[in-house]
Amino acid sequence: MSANTSLYAVIMAGGVGSRFWPMSRKRHPKQFIDVLGTGETLIQSTYRRLLRLCPPENILVVTNKDYVSIVREQLPNISEQNILAEPARKNTAPCITYAAWKIFKRNNKARMIVAPSDHIITREDDFVRICEQAFQYVLSSPQLLTIGIKPSRPDTGYGYIQFDPKSADKNGIMEVKTFTEKPTVELAEQFIESGEFVWNSGMFVWSADTILEELKTHLPDEYALFAEHEKAYDTNHEESAMAKAYAVVRNISVDYGLMEKTNHAKVIPADIGWSDLGTWGALYDELKKNKGTNSVIGNQVMMYDSSHCIVHVPKNKLTVIQGLEGFIVAEKDNMLLICKMSDEQKIKNLVNEIKIEKGDEFL
Repeated sequence: MSANTSLYAVIMAGGVGSRFWPMSRKRHPKQFIDVLGTGETLIQSTYRRLLRLCPPENILVVTNKDYVSIVREQLPNISEQNILAEPARKNTAPCITYAAWKIFKRNNKARMIVAPSDHIITREDDFVRICEQAFQYVLSSPQLLTIGIKPSRPDTGYGYIQFDPKSADKNGIMEVKTFTEKPTVELAEQFIESGEFVWNSGMFVWSADTILEELKTHLPDEYALFAEHEKAYDTNHEESAMAKAYAVVRNISVDYGLMEKTNHAKVIPADIGWSDLGTWGALYDELKKNKGTNSVIGNQVMMYDSSHCIVHVPKNKLTVIQGLEGFIVAEKDNMLLICKMSDEQKIKNLVNEIKIEKGDEFL
């Protein structure tokens, strides 16, 4: 696709990735880490993918104010005014509202893709093709389009979108019937069996004026807070204006606040080699198994009588593991985690316990 000045991308990069502790920490979360050992951090690969869709000056990153310097360091080609520094973590609805207003002020004909910074997409040509179809669709249709991932298993860690197969157009874009957040195993199995569900990727495509209209309808308070500061965007007053807005705006996701309520949600199913890398188990699935059934990052690791483990230790750290099956072994700085992979959902709780027992030093 030739560079199109009306196409914009928003990378959401404010999360802390606590389920990836100790590799991902509050000061340096997973989107800024080369988790796959490819020489490229997750945010760098997201940026590189989006460059195939829009010109570099139209790519914006929304991140927490604490991570602005890391974003600058890892994405040196992004201009200062394209790094949107959130003064507080308030979930995806405020983040998207802020970015949509800023883009709309620059170009009221803008179409935009919103993408998390920490996902893996291995089939990039298919991703680009799907996004081009999506951009074309929202050019003439005031809809909120989400990219749904064709599910490969009844995963309980993802949200699910139910679509109406009878509503499909020539590109397979369909009406959304329901959203379900992290179902039980039984429910997830029923979803897969029905053939009417995709995973919710958290990626959206819409025009800036459409998303602002929908926010005005379904999240009027949030919309008003950011509309109030319309004249501040891309000026010296932006930082103080956002400090005021974020001090009072609700912590609410765009899925819950908007997508589940609108009558204009559409989904385009995609098979793009996607993973949201939300957990150590998801990373295990992505990594090559270079020690039998074990995934190992670290060049001095010796495995004996061990299987289905993920080991992530510093380079040159001699690590000897014997007799483990289905474990996470992860070391970073002065922290070591040894946890059953089947219990990985507990890591978030363990991090909360660490905060209570040990304070912020290890977070």
